Amino acid sequence: MVATFIGVVIISIATSYFITAYFFLEKEVVNVTSRVAEIIELTDPGKLPEMAETLRSAHFDIMIMDEEGVPLLDQHAPFDINDTDIENVLMSGDQVPMSFSNRKGDVTNGAGFQVEIMNEPYALFVHLNSEEEMKGIRGIVNISLILVLLVGSLLILLASRYLINPIKLLTQAAKEMAKGNFSVRLKSKNKDEIGELITSFNHMASEVEKIDQMRDDFVSSVSHEIQSPLTSIRGFTKAIRDQVIPIQNQREYLDIIYQETDRLSRLSENLLRLASLDSEHHPYRPELYWLDEQIRRTVLATEPQWKKKELQIDLELEPIEVLADQDLLEQVWFNLLTNAIKYSPQKGAIQIELKRGDQGVTVSVKDYGKGIAEDAIPYLFDRFYKVDKARGSSVDGNGLGLSIVKQILGIHQYSIDVLTQEGFGSSFVVTIPIKTENKKTLKEE
Repeated sequence: MVATFIGVVIISIATSYFITAYFFLEKEVVNVTSRVAEIIELTDPGKLPEMAETLRSAHFDIMIMDEEGVPLLDQHAPFDINDTDIENVLMSGDQVPMSFSNRKGDVTNGAGFQVEIMNEPYALFVHLNSEEEMKGIRGIVNISLILVLLVGSLLILLASRYLINPIKLLTQAAKEMAKGNFSVRLKSKNKDEIGELITSFNHMASEVEKIDQMRDDFVSSVSHEIQSPLTSIRGFTKAIRDQVIPIQNQREYLDIIYQETDRLSRLSENLLRLASLDSEHHPYRPELYWLDEQIRRTVLATEPQWKKKELQIDLELEPIEVLADQDLLEQVWFNLLTNAIKYSPQKGAIQIELKRGDQGVTVSVKDYGKGIAEDAIPYLFDRFYKVDKARGSSVDGNGLGLSIVKQILGIHQYSIDVLTQEGFGSSFVVTIPIKTENKKTLKEE
């Protein structure tokens, strides 16, 4: 970075030097010599020799020629002038930039002017001895440019620490994250781009740490959910094999083994479904169908479960048509309904309501169980999360049902809210925005 800056400075200095030199020699010479011509015209003819000496001391050489090419001043000609040059100056009547050859054969810049001396036209040739003049200027310019280079290099060395040190810290922090240390954080008081980069890095590290923690919790939860039924299966099969259990009781234990294998099957099925929903390639096939009929079919499909607990199912369903993936939403209603059945008391009731409102279509599944603690609501849709107060050991489930519901509703861009009060039950409300085509279909119906 520093080397690049110094290289840019050197190139800029060289370019500026040549541009400045060209500008001075090609542009300023004519402007400066024109002032000399004005001085000559204002000078008394008798003092012209003295003025010529004064100008020579200021690095200006002048020659004044008449039409015949005879010099007005008795002096040694510092450069060669021919008749064509005199004629061009007298004919133009204006300043004429030209090049002069001195006695050494070097070509230098100057200008010719027509001046009036004692009411007679003369050709005045002014030559600026740029070599002598430029020596001092170049020295000053060179010293200035060298100082610019040194001071600029020193400042960029100091500034580079301000820019590079945070990048070094970011690099080191990234290496720590690559090693698995997701707790690394950087401090920065800067509000520039580097500060924004550090803030973004800290946010990324925080999110990665959360994901890593979720992964650990997920593995732990899956291991626990698998280990528990496997322990039961292993214990009961060993007891049956060793003939510890009497023959008349073996059927009861075989039923338990069957239930545990069924529990493992549901767990693996839910895990596969979640993995599929998480992927970007999960099939999504929306179609237009009657939502109220789908909910009725779901209630009929779960009849053995709610009849076993002698539950009363109250349905208030408006005939509403929606555009959605029918198979996925059927899973949502099934999970919400089975969830309500699990946590409803014996001979309790479940209320299912489907209606159209200002915000869209809402589906409400309400039970009258123990309810959910307020501090547990934010975690209800986390995978394997279970509310201890509402879910005892007697309640089947692996904590994935509501996660699947949330994932499916996210695919449809629907929302779900939880209304609950401990001791009075819970209500899960799904909001479905009505599409334009749905409204049109309803009006036609």
